[in-house]
Amino acid sequence: MEQNDYDVLGGTDQLRPIKMWTRGVPVEPEAKEQLSKLAQLPFVFHHVAVMPDVHVGKGSTIGSVIPTLGAVIPAAVGVDIGCGMMAAKTTLRADDLPDNLGKLRSAIEQAVPHGMSPKTRKARGRDTGSWDKPLPAADAGWARLKDEFDEICRKYPKLRHANHYKHLGTLGSGNHFVEVCLDEENFVWLMLHSGSRGVGNAIGTHFIELARQDMRRHMVNLPDQDLAYLEEGTQHYDDYVEAVGWAQKFARINREVMMQNLIGAVRSVIRKPFETHVEAVNCHHNYVQRERHFGKDVLITRKGAVSAREGELGIIPGSMGARSFIVRGKGNPESFNSCSHGAGRVMSRTEAKRRFTVADQERATRGVECRKDEGVIDEIPMAYKDIDAVMHAQRELVDVVHTLKQVVCVKG
Repeated sequence: MEQNDYDVLGGTDQLRPIKMWTRGVPVEPEAKEQLSKLAQLPFVFHHVAVMPDVHVGKGSTIGSVIPTLGAVIPAAVGVDIGCGMMAAKTTLRADDLPDNLGKLRSAIEQAVPHGMSPKTRKARGRDTGSWDKPLPAADAGWARLKDEFDEICRKYPKLRHANHYKHLGTLGSGNHFVEVCLDEENFVWLMLHSGSRGVGNAIGTHFIELARQDMRRHMVNLPDQDLAYLEEGTQHYDDYVEAVGWAQKFARINREVMMQNLIGAVRSVIRKPFETHVEAVNCHHNYVQRERHFGKDVLITRKGAVSAREGELGIIPGSMGARSFIVRGKGNPESFNSCSHGAGRVMSRTEAKRRFTVADQERATRGVECRKDEGVIDEIPMAYKDIDAVMHAQRELVDVVHTLKQVVCVKG
């Protein structure tokens, strides 16, 4: 390993160093300022690790790894709790795909509900997918979640009204997606990106507000109100750790249910028998869990970052039209065994819509069967960092196992 494969961001008010794997990748000044505020908190342990896809987020930068002792920051975990990726290699080859990929895309869109709620989609004249139909595999998934959710709702009854069971097996909107990809040997992979959906949003929002109330009650002075935290030993802390753990479990099962339905959709179009889950990865990139680092048991919050312990497989997707990667972690202790969760945005969704056109989107996604309309311009590849530069900046964090190129992409 190189002696210095990262840069250190300094600041006069910082209590902890900030180590950044961002060489050759642009980092906005606002993101650096946000990181410096985070590093002022007294319960941040050892240092903050920054991944090459870093950009401004709510609470803390996306693309950061935050170790804490005795406290947790709900807004750093965010409201898309447990958001992450799942990918499965199949025994299908490129030649097994139909000439008309539009039929395959349509089957996937019907099997995996995506985008807005059915009512909103119908009002806008858009297909609802299978939102209004029973979802295969959802019942079994919910059976693994229901009892623990009932206990959480006993303490926080409002959460029972959040979208939970009916969102299990649904994709969502924004940068969530389903893709059919080809690897370097022309094997077909199935890949998807989603999290804990409406119920995760409700849990995150609720505890972010509780943390802010606690800060006001105890007159805690913060560099940013979105860094409001819950202290270990309090009821809110214990309840949050329980609820966020459940939401992360929901997210993982949500991806499993969607993958089952995705495989079923592919089988409905491709009649050739095939096996899948030959190599399967299901990993979070917005989550918190207890880990041991530098001799201490700490809470690690990965906000837009993936666990990359030595030998551990992970997924780093590119943008629409760009390559994605199945990676194996190197277990770099300075990064808290972490790597980036994607390419990272270089501009806001509003700016992307202002700057680019449908024609730009069509050119950027040539060769990919996907939506090419004004509703997805905010996801245009040019709104993201160069994935090759991002991968080069973190070459001491992961090794590339497979390089994937999408041929079908379903966006919410």
